[in-house]
Amino acid sequence: MTLVRFRDYLKSYAVIPISGRRNDSSSNMKKAKNLKKRIRRLEARMQKGAKKLARLKRKLEATGTVPAAKNANKAAAPAVKPAAVKDPRVAKKVKRKLNLTPERRAQLAAAMRARWAAKRAAAATNTQKISSGPESSSRDASQPL
Repeated sequence: MTLVRFRDYLKSYAVIPISGRRNDSSSNMKKAKNLKKRIRRLEARMQKGAKKLARLKRKLEATGTVPAAKNANKAAAPAVKPAAVKDPRVAKKVKRKLNLTPERRAQLAAAMRARWAAKRAAAATNTQKISSGPESSSRDASQPL
């Protein structure tokens, strides 16, 4: 059975309306209702878009006037930062945990202790030179080594 014959068969028994167009008035009402609904939704979407566009334009104008106001305020006010305003902090670098053997860890600890001891000794000699007075430092500088 070909498609044409099958369609004719269905039309003759009126089981299901096959034609692309429906002639009953209910479908026209449904179409009109759907069209009205679609038009209403489209108008709402366009209105919402217009509101959004207006809001963004206002925001753009506000940002355009803010730098000019800031520059005027900076010229009038002294260059002192308030205590409440803090600079934005950069995230600290995360320290990596070193995978050291116990022997290497002990070796590094000894080297660090030696470095710290040398630093303390240098600081102690500097304080002794300062506390002994300026004449002793000038005398040391005049004598050859």
